Amino acid sequence: MKPKTITEKTNLHPRNLDRFGYDFEQLIEKSPELKTFVSVNEYKIETIDFSNPDAVKSLNKALLLSHYDIQNWDIPKNYLCPPIPGRADYIHYLADLLASSNNGIIPEGETVQGLDIGVGANCIYPIIGNSAYGWSFVGTDTDLKAIENCSAIIEDNPKLIDAISLQQQTESRFIFKNIITPEDKFTFTICNPPFHASQDEATKSTVRKINNLESRSAGSKVIKPVLNFGGHNAELWCEGGELGFVTQMIFESAKYPMQCLWFTTLVSKKENLSSLYKTLNKVSAVQIKTIDMAQGQKNSRIVAWTFLSEAQQKAWKF
Repeated sequence: MKPKTITEKTNLHPRNLDRFGYDFEQLIEKSPELKTFVSVNEYKIETIDFSNPDAVKSLNKALLLSHYDIQNWDIPKNYLCPPIPGRADYIHYLADLLASSNNGIIPEGETVQGLDIGVGANCIYPIIGNSAYGWSFVGTDTDLKAIENCSAIIEDNPKLIDAISLQQQTESRFIFKNIITPEDKFTFTICNPPFHASQDEATKSTVRKINNLESRSAGSKVIKPVLNFGGHNAELWCEGGELGFVTQMIFESAKYPMQCLWFTTLVSKKENLSSLYKTLNKVSAVQIKTIDMAQGQKNSRIVAWTFLSEAQQKAWKF
């Protein structure tokens, strides 16, 4: 029996290239190594085992090759292997946000410069943003190994060389300090902040996540997370967790009010919103927007703020 095709994922952004599910036939054609990880589930739908980090990485390689013409993408063990449709959604909603300050037109091209806080070893946001809209990026991270891996990805894909630059944040307690210089102007910042407040909390969450993914199988429960599933320390946790990190980001953003059109970040925990809104009001953000997103079972949101008036936004040079 021929596997069923997946119906439209209406929770994904209309411009998301994976809105109609994964075309495994096309993906395997581009990246044959994916074939070993693809199977047909009980609903007669082709899929992979999302609790297997090698399978997820292989799917990512195929998607990046098929959708974005990215060759030789890889990440070191223990580093975050991001779900590409979800990362692409953030980029597309960000494009809509920029259009709201540009007479409804999505600004494209290298003069639109983004600052990716915590670019990780995967370089996903700059890759998708550059491919979809031609934007240029500065990617920052406290982790030198992550920066070096991004650099290797960029070198393997010459079209990215002029579009993405990288900078290590040498003082982990800061976010924008040392990164934004007086001459800089960024159209937006983008961030997937550390979620947890401690390594122990992050480990327990990873175990829970894998067990949820495997709940349909009869296998035994996972006690320790698979080593390269989930993410490296700085990607997953920091003191104060998501709320602490984003609060710090908001306070620092107020020191660069005219140097960025829209500051943005993912906020996974809905219960953090009220505190973050209070902080944004405290620093006198002129406009605050919350953009809801959903991928599969997970609901998340982008919180965006600007210190520019509507007139200043309209005058922004894209």
